[in-house]
Amino acid sequence: MNAILTEIVGDNGQILNVTLNRPKMLNAFNTKMAEYMLSLLKVVSTDPSIRVVLLTSSNSEAFCSGADLKELKGLSEETWKAQHELFEQMFYALEDLPQPTIAVVNGYALAGGFELALNCDFLVAAKTAKFGLPEVTRGIMPGCGGSRLLPKRVPLHKAKQWLFTGEIFGVEEANDAGLLNAVVPPEELFQTALKLANKIAKNAPLGVQGCKICANTLGALSNSDARKREIEIYNLAVNSEDRLEGVRAFNEKRAPNFAGK
Repeated sequence: MNAILTEIVGDNGQILNVTLNRPKMLNAFNTKMAEYMLSLLKVVSTDPSIRVVLLTSSNSEAFCSGADLKELKGLSEETWKAQHELFEQMFYALEDLPQPTIAVVNGYALAGGFELALNCDFLVAAKTAKFGLPEVTRGIMPGCGGSRLLPKRVPLHKAKQWLFTGEIFGVEEANDAGLLNAVVPPEELFQTALKLANKIAKNAPLGVQGCKICANTLGALSNSDARKREIEIYNLAVNSEDRLEGVRAFNEKRAPNFAGK
C-alpha cells in the first residue's frame, strides 16, 4: 500500500491532491514516507501545471498523528538525528513550495501532524478536528516549525499556552484564536477546500506565487529593504505575458487564460 497517494483535481486539472495514506497508523510518518514526500515536493516545485496543492488524509480519524514513535524506539542517537534531518528537509520543502498549499484537516493533527498543517498556507478543518503539540510532554519540543510558525498564526500568549502545556484542543478554540480559514462539517470538508483551491488556481500563477513570497518573507526585513524586494517581485509579474493577458481579458470582458509565464 502506498503511504502517499496523489491525484489531479480541480476545475481545470491544476490542483494536486496529496493524500496521507497510513490509516492504521493514523498517518504517522516514518522514514520511507518522509523520503517519498520530499521527492514528490521537489518535483511539484518545478511543475508549472500545478497551481495549488491540497494535503489530505485517507482516514477521517486523523489527518496525521506525527512521527511514527514505533520506528523511533531503539534508534541510536546518530540515527535519530539523521532521521530528523530528513524530516526537516520534508517540512521545509512543504513550507518553501512556490504553489499555495491547503491543509485539509479531519480528526487528529498532533505533533508533527500539526506541524504539517502549519507549514501549509491555509488550514481548513472539519468540526471533528483536534490539534496539539504534545512534544513537551515527551521530553522534547516541536522541531519542524511548530514553535516558529504557530506564533505567526495566533496571538503569542495563545501559542505559548499550546506549546508550553502540550494540550490538545478543538476547532472552536483554534478558530477563536484565528488559526483556521474555515470550519465545516466533515462531509463538506474536501469540497470546501477544493472551492478555495479553484479560486486560487484560476488566478495568475506568478502573481499568486509573488504574493506568497512577500507575505512569508518581507516581514523580517527593514521597511526600506522590504519595499525594494516587493518591487522586484512585482516587476516579475508585470513583465510577464500573463499581465498582458489579464489586461486583454478585462477589455474583452472574458475570463483570463493565464499561462504562468
